[in-house]
Amino acid sequence: VGFIVFLVILALFSPRIAPYDPVDSNLRLRGAAPSAEHWLGNDDIGRDILSRLIYGTRIALIVGLGATSIAVIIGVLVGATAGYFGGKVDFLLSRLVDALMAFPILALLLTLSSIFGPSLRNVVIVIGVTFWASYARVIRAEVLSLRERDYVLAARASGASNGRIILRHIVPNAIGPVIILASLAIGSVIIFESALSFLGMGIQRPTPSWGTMLS
Repeated sequence: VGFIVFLVILALFSPRIAPYDPVDSNLRLRGAAPSAEHWLGNDDIGRDILSRLIYGTRIALIVGLGATSIAVIIGVLVGATAGYFGGKVDFLLSRLVDALMAFPILALLLTLSSIFGPSLRNVVIVIGVTFWASYARVIRAEVLSLRERDYVLAARASGASNGRIILRHIVPNAIGPVIILASLAIGSVIIFESALSFLGMGIQRPTPSWGTMLS
């Protein structure tokens, strides 16, 4: 928690913490070693690496939180629908989840990134729409055990619509495991963003990103 708080502080106060502008280059310092003025040295065109590392925290958290939020929303909707209605709906949605989980994630991300083009917005969307399958499975299992509870039967007997029952009575009681799973997955999302940027299909220069810095 302390490390995450540290990253959040870096992201929020990057302009005040970073010693230099992350996109300003000094050709005289190309590839310079660490020094008293530039603690981590300079990159291939003379930009301060420490400043770019600090500003890159913003990109990492935007992608991590944004893509995970999209994945959770899609996964919860799909999983709750499959678990609540059952039957053919459950069969079709479960096969969709199985098909998505059968693909290697990185290969799928590279394919979608090449289709939609590399940018911060597209990276968030592409990762979000490929990471929801595991959340759908967890929610589906929870909903299967909750849909026959007394409070659900009472809501159904009172005339509540299926949508209201799912969103107001079932999802709030099933969301706990998904929140835990999502918090653990944020780190993986950041790593995949770095991998995409490293391969040239993610955040583009001169925007400071940990993946492009490694590249």
